[in-house]
Amino acid sequence: MSYSSRTDSVVPVEDDMATAETVAHTTREEYVRMVEAGAFEGRRVELIDGVIYERMTPQQSPHASAIRRSLRALQEIFPLDEYVVDVQLPLDLSSRDMPEPDLAVVLREATDYYASHPAGAVLVVEVSDTTLRHDRKKGRTYARAGIQDYWIVNVARDVLEVYRDPAGDAYRRQQILHRGERIAPLGRPDAPIAVEDLLPIRP
Repeated sequence: MSYSSRTDSVVPVEDDMATAETVAHTTREEYVRMVEAGAFEGRRVELIDGVIYERMTPQQSPHASAIRRSLRALQEIFPLDEYVVDVQLPLDLSSRDMPEPDLAVVLREATDYYASHPAGAVLVVEVSDTTLRHDRKKGRTYARAGIQDYWIVNVARDVLEVYRDPAGDAYRRQQILHRGERIAPLGRPDAPIAVEDLLPIRP
């Protein structure tokens, strides 16, 4: 089976998600078949609201640094016998959504999710530099899936954006935190993290 018509309609992450209105929509089942057939080999793609998005620009070092720092910070407070901190791995959230967030704290599972991807997360973290508009709009997907705690490490503005209390496709509580402040994940309310431990180290 040829998937060229579908792969031709992949939307760059760096574009406004409004572009998605002009492309063909894809179900999770179709998307998984395309991935298994090698349609996106060597490409970083994800399914958001039925649209396949691809990150077109190379990952810059501040973005990668923030992922590493955030990973360390989360692994220090979430017990590894109860939780796993996934890095850029799929979440199976709905029939139209299979995002691959930069970081997701999921409950540990006996088979390490051999049969299927996690269907939720205790905390989702996106690191944003050139993709801020996309990452903010991805919040709709996470809210619809009932993700209670969604963070954006905003590298460009050097802040942490926190989204909580999902209702429909939006979060009712939003907070901006700066260096020098601390916040505890909802899943570990007794373990606050320094915002600067998530952001890249400034020279």
